[in-house]
Amino acid sequence: MANHLPRQPLAGVVLRQAVAEDALCLSVLAIQVFLDTYATKGIRPQIAREVMASCSEAAIASALRGERERLTVAEHEGHLVGFSHVTLGAGHEIAPPGVQAELLRLYVQEPFTGVGVGTRLLEQAERLAAHEGATVLWLTPWVHNHRALAFYSARGYEDHGLTYFTFEGESHENRVCAKSIAGVA
Repeated sequence: MANHLPRQPLAGVVLRQAVAEDALCLSVLAIQVFLDTYATKGIRPQIAREVMASCSEAAIASALRGERERLTVAEHEGHLVGFSHVTLGAGHEIAPPGVQAELLRLYVQEPFTGVGVGTRLLEQAERLAAHEGATVLWLTPWVHNHRALAFYSARGYEDHGLTYFTFEGESHENRVCAKSIAGVA
């Protein structure tokens, strides 16, 4: 019989600012989590091209050089196991008013879910965005990613409505979820 007790927080996870040398590992981690999350029916050309464009080493390296981009990595025993990617000054018309920042990605490798890595990355993203002057942090999880929707809801993110993520002429329903981070220290 499976043990359904909550897993204990994982000790030894270190959060740090991502550096240029992380681009390769972040790219591979992003591809893995993207495919695990969004390619639930398998791989087709549209998804393959999207993941290669958005998660390539070059795309990650570009984000690491971006003036408004902030990436934080979670490391365990010298291995990258998750990361967050915040874009400062990115607004969404249905997110609450204020100085907005977007949580573009919060990716955690599957074996490290449910042990506090995602929560720590989210809390760090909120602190980082608030420190940079943001008062609202928003994100757009996919409507079929029920685990992510529940994760953010449990951490105070409110659903503000429907939006779409479009690539190669396909539109995929997402939700705009946001939280006030004014006063987050």
